[in-house]
Amino acid sequence: MQKLFGFFVVAFIALAGFAQAEDRWMAIPEPPAMPQATESGYAPVNGIQMYYAVYGAGDPVLLIHGGLGHADIWANQVIELAKTQKVIIADSRGHGRSTRDEKPYGYHLMASDYLALLDFLKVDKTALVGWSDGGIIGLDIAMHHPERLTKLFAFGANYNVGGLRADIGGSKVFNAYIEEAGKDYAKLSKTPTEYEAFVNQIAEMWNTQPDYKKEELQAITVPTVIAVKVLLWHEKQPVFSTKRTSLRWSSGRARPTASVTIRPTGMAMSGPTAMIGARI
Repeated sequence: MQKLFGFFVVAFIALAGFAQAEDRWMAIPEPPAMPQATESGYAPVNGIQMYYAVYGAGDPVLLIHGGLGHADIWANQVIELAKTQKVIIADSRGHGRSTRDEKPYGYHLMASDYLALLDFLKVDKTALVGWSDGGIIGLDIAMHHPERLTKLFAFGANYNVGGLRADIGGSKVFNAYIEEAGKDYAKLSKTPTEYEAFVNQIAEMWNTQPDYKKEELQAITVPTVIAVKVLLWHEKQPVFSTKRTSLRWSSGRARPTASVTIRPTGMAMSGPTAMIGARI
């Protein structure tokens, strides 16, 4: 384990007042303000303007946020990692400050956006930490461009839609997340009144993607950590079914050729601001 993974993704609880475990599941933490970036701006990639920021110096690590979110959710991780790493964050297409175009959303397209951003920043190879949609983007890169990654940490990433709960629309926490994301979108986006259209575009992708095959997953050779969600719905697991995709894949049966460490976790909508001591 120590030979395989060379650095820690150190994460902190975003709200110090969480005294009980259930508070962590049922609340959406508010991350602190982002530190001062050493570089930031917009990269012209695949017909859009992609917001990015860079912090610290050292071996690079790219942090990719989840669906409907934006890069500032990584504040706790950036503050810690930038002490020893070159940390790169960005807003995925249409998210946060990045623009979108008429292309239908897809994980492979968004993965190509991040690869183009790395080219723009002249970063040949990086570690990657992805949460939810960001983890799926990381998997896509690991499958199709392993030469660009040194290691991958994927948290809350499914490889097909069979791993999602059919009753997700009834989750108060998930719906609260969508509402909070809308408020951030209105503050950050260059099209602040188009959140509903944006969500509809993302929802079209979520209905059919990802749809990776086991053969594709078996080809992954990038050293990888998968954070597995193991709680049931009534135990405050709002998105993934424990009986389907996530655990079947993460058990290792789908990926025998990769060096993989499986880390059970109870994290749900708390997201990256609530990850504790995840090692990569």
